[in-house]
Amino acid sequence: MYKYLFGPVPSRRLGMSLGIDLIPHKICSLNCIYCECGPTTKLTLERKEYVPYDDVVKELDNYFSNNPNPDYITFSGSGEPTLNSRIGDVLEFIKLKKPDIPVAVLTNGTLFYQKQLRAELFNADLVLPSLDAASEMSFRRINRPHHSLNIQEYIQGLQDFRKEYKGQIWLEVLIIPGYNDSNSDLKLLKQAFDKIQPEIIQLNTLDRPGAVSDIRTATRTELQQIVDYWQLDNVEIIASASKRKDIKSYREDIQTAILETIYRRPCTLNDLVKILGSHINEINKYLDILEAENKIESTRQERGLFYKIKHK
Repeated sequence: MYKYLFGPVPSRRLGMSLGIDLIPHKICSLNCIYCECGPTTKLTLERKEYVPYDDVVKELDNYFSNNPNPDYITFSGSGEPTLNSRIGDVLEFIKLKKPDIPVAVLTNGTLFYQKQLRAELFNADLVLPSLDAASEMSFRRINRPHHSLNIQEYIQGLQDFRKEYKGQIWLEVLIIPGYNDSNSDLKLLKQAFDKIQPEIIQLNTLDRPGAVSDIRTATRTELQQIVDYWQLDNVEIIASASKRKDIKSYREDIQTAILETIYRRPCTLNDLVKILGSHINEINKYLDILEAENKIESTRQERGLFYKIKHK
């Protein structure tokens, strides 16, 4: 069992993806209302070696020696990976050991105003930043950032990274109806896209309940209306969670373990992580599928969001 690696997990975007988590749960520069990992426990812009570099590369060495190559190696996790000051060093290690495996970085992109951080990511093959709003008001309402962040600096950082970085940028926009889908919001986002020039814009919405209760998933029709409004050739709606089951890395044993656990008693996400000993991101992806297939349902209680078997 690894402490800093998880998966490979069935990723909607990257196939069979080995995850690397460089940040303890849940340290982030944002406290997004939709985060499926729950509220941010430490809201910060401080970059430091949150987990030891030596321990991470030791786990990678062990994994490479005992497993087939994944489709991707992905920096992600339950916090913001670019907060780790050694992310560039880990990336360099991977490229020296396994130059043929593409590496992706899932990031909120808020720290890209820092030139040093941008340079640390140049070895990545694919960077997937997010941008959910391009107005200060909507940014603060949906992403609830660290007080030092502002939307102009955020977008400028992404724009600067585009000019310097030679790899692919896939920009994710997560839509929450009533929060960032007004015509004024969509117009400002399109203007930001023109500056950032990502290869792909991925339109997404909630798979499951987020950190607050009064938000809902955008329908497929609503997402398509946004695509039509933008009239851009590089916008795609990300496939539903149930499609993950078609990915070769999907493991029935993990799904069965989750179902058997919550059959006995309803559990929160953190309960399942402790009971099953799997990474929070891995459990999250299987919960997405099980809810999409109407096998489980969630209810919000005082201690958090509980998952239980859905009886038909």
